[in-house]
Amino acid sequence: MTVEAVVAIASGVAAGSLVLLAFGLDSVIELASAGVLMWRLAVELRRGRAFSERAEHLARRIAGTLLLLLAAYVVIAAGWRLWTGASEAFSWPGLVIALIAIPAMRYLAYRKLAIAEKIGSRALRADAMEAVACGWLSFVVVATLAIQWLFGAWWIDSVGSLAIVYFLVKEGREALSGDECDCCRG
Repeated sequence: MTVEAVVAIASGVAAGSLVLLAFGLDSVIELASAGVLMWRLAVELRRGRAFSERAEHLARRIAGTLLLLLAAYVVIAAGWRLWTGASEAFSWPGLVIALIAIPAMRYLAYRKLAIAEKIGSRALRADAMEAVACGWLSFVVVATLAIQWLFGAWWIDSVGSLAIVYFLVKEGREALSGDECDCCRG
């Protein structure tokens, strides 16, 4: 995830690609969320579940707010780029990292779900679903970059960025509410 974040952000800045920048920033937020989850599980072992759940609640609210702010930024930036007709350069490193992320996120989600089931962790199950969303987000990035490369469509980066907003808002709302998707409820 760290490599994904760094490569996506650097590629996005270098190419002027909003879709890559949003993808990379989402990865940074997910890394922070995963770090909080690891901290939460360690705290739970030392201080008990009630304390760790309060800490997780605060962390979820922060992550959810950041995701919604990122979604707002993407909408404004994409709208501006569509309005002004701004275009961006194609990014091979961005395409490669997004291609790698699709199977990597699937594997990561599968492993997290298996561990969550073993230890009975609702928080880890929710984190696994973030990895699923990141896999779909990677697919959107790949499709956007492939269309850009094949057809040279100047507007595709902005449209692909707007498709990412769905995932950012979904993740943000779930983080703020503390809900999981229906597939995770048992």
